[in-house]
Amino acid sequence: MTLFLSAHQIAAFERDGVLVVDNVLPAETLAAVQAEYTDLLDQIYDTWHAQGRVPAPGDMDFFQKLLTAYEAGCDWFQPLDISLPGSEIAANTPFHTGSAVFDMLTCPRLLDLVEDLIGPEITSNPIQHVRLKPPARTLRNTETTAHIMATDWHQDRAVAHEDGDQTKIVTVWLAITDATLDNGCLQVIPGKPQMYPHCPKRQTSIADGFIDESRAQPLPVKAGGAVIFHPLTPHGALDNTSDGFRWSFDIRYNVTGQPTGRAHFPDFIARSRTAPETELRDWKIWSKSWHNTRARLAPNPHIPLHRWTSDSPACA
Repeated sequence: MTLFLSAHQIAAFERDGVLVVDNVLPAETLAAVQAEYTDLLDQIYDTWHAQGRVPAPGDMDFFQKLLTAYEAGCDWFQPLDISLPGSEIAANTPFHTGSAVFDMLTCPRLLDLVEDLIGPEITSNPIQHVRLKPPARTLRNTETTAHIMATDWHQDRAVAHEDGDQTKIVTVWLAITDATLDNGCLQVIPGKPQMYPHCPKRQTSIADGFIDESRAQPLPVKAGGAVIFHPLTPHGALDNTSDGFRWSFDIRYNVTGQPTGRAHFPDFIARSRTAPETELRDWKIWSKSWHNTRARLAPNPHIPLHRWTSDSPACA
């Protein structure tokens, strides 16, 4: 018996390695995330204004503040992200772990969908990010941050550690605003092929010559909907050629007890049918786990997130 998806949808996912599903996040969950981020950016922007780095906010909305701060050279990506970075971690590296984000990660409708695909013992995987993609025309020529520009072709299994290669996992890409062809929606090459070699280019990307990009399928989705894909499904995102931002989160879930592919970051049990008492229901504990992880990692040697090196034969 399925909880959220139809048998036809599950069969399509098993065949194609990708599925677009509308109306995953309830309207109140979507609104709570938007409100939490608005408050967070207000605080950050006011700090920058006090430092003389940005003009007075006036009646600017959330996206206007993002663009103004970007043009002023202020880094808002990491302070708004829901994970520690893949680069060096300091004792004060910012990130966001708020109650609305936790409620999104543990949304019952979302977990019902995930349960239909990987079963009832579900861990929230720590490989997770917010994506706030500005219009491409506003980006600096020197911009290299993958999360705010077009993303190169890659496979999610390949951008995690080897210990997660056999883990049963799904990625859920949640649209907070409509994702369209114009504003840089995801595109995928359907199927579940073998893992391809990747190279550290502008981003960690599938090596040249391994995929047929003519088979790419763009996947527009409305706000509150999701694109779900298998960890071996090649995907990327188009440029944002619109005049507005595209906002999404990509999060992952795996079968509890299996390696996450990023063991040095914290995970938690989001659902358990056999031991519901093990489910994490307090967002403050989740937040503290990330702060404790930052304190543990900051003084120690950096742990690379990816396994690929530029001297690989495929990268020559």
